[in-house]
Amino acid sequence: MAACNVQGVPSQPPVDSATPTKTSSLTAIAPSIPSASATAFPTQKASALSATSTATITHTPLPLICWNEGGRIEIQQLLTETLSDPLNFRIYLPPCYDVQTTRGYPSLYLLHGQTFTDDQWDRLGIDETADRLIGTGELPPFIIVMPREEDMYSRPPENLFGETIVKELIPYIDQTFRTNDQRAYRSIGGISRGGNWAIHLGLSFWEVFGAIGAHSTPTFATDGPQRIREFLSAIPDDKMPRIYLDTGVDDGWNSYTFDLEALLTEQNIPHEWFLFQGTHDEEYWGYHIEEYLRWYAHDW
Repeated sequence: MAACNVQGVPSQPPVDSATPTKTSSLTAIAPSIPSASATAFPTQKASALSATSTATITHTPLPLICWNEGGRIEIQQLLTETLSDPLNFRIYLPPCYDVQTTRGYPSLYLLHGQTFTDDQWDRLGIDETADRLIGTGELPPFIIVMPREEDMYSRPPENLFGETIVKELIPYIDQTFRTNDQRAYRSIGGISRGGNWAIHLGLSFWEVFGAIGAHSTPTFATDGPQRIREFLSAIPDDKMPRIYLDTGVDDGWNSYTFDLEALLTEQNIPHEWFLFQGTHDEEYWGYHIEEYLRWYAHDW
């Protein structure tokens, strides 16, 4: 399998040339980004008909009012068999979810950083950004699930948070909400520690997720290089999830992301890799929310 290493071009001011950046012997290519010119509902062009014309006029449906009203975030909790306390989570339901009852929606699972909660992605503007991109037709409607991790210091396999997401939360979401439950329409991503979980779950449960995003991510000590190689070797070539890595040039943890990227390159695993201006903080992640959403939804 040919590796595909993408060195992103930051949309913020470029990194100072004196600052060392990650390099690779692989050819850099530019990611494909959906055009921003698409519209959700094209309007009908008036046609001039003569008095004797027998042409049939086809009316283009008008936009649903709910389309411009945006989606909503609900706060819920799930009693599980593996966790002692209920699993709290937020769920974003896109515009017109209650009206378009025959649509099957892709789902995106986003995990927060250490010491934060399930409100982190919400505070960073994930719903407002999704509303805007869905509302203009640049992205299709999709569901976002944001679970809360209570034990933010232990790691798998002792920590059962990740196992609970895969074995209990995802089945509940698929049964309760109108999701498209094919793996190609389910992605997982996270910030910092949440990105650790995304890598761990996306690779060890590759049958469940079609794409993995890790933003400013060191990897769990339990998922060292040999363990990552074992995860990767167990995935059939034609089932490898899409992988996105990014970090800030001034992020104190970025050496871990560099190491993970180098391992993927070593194993000839296709992935997209971006080194942006910034550090390990919410200003950095908030700045890139739109880029993240465009990437997750690219194949939907």
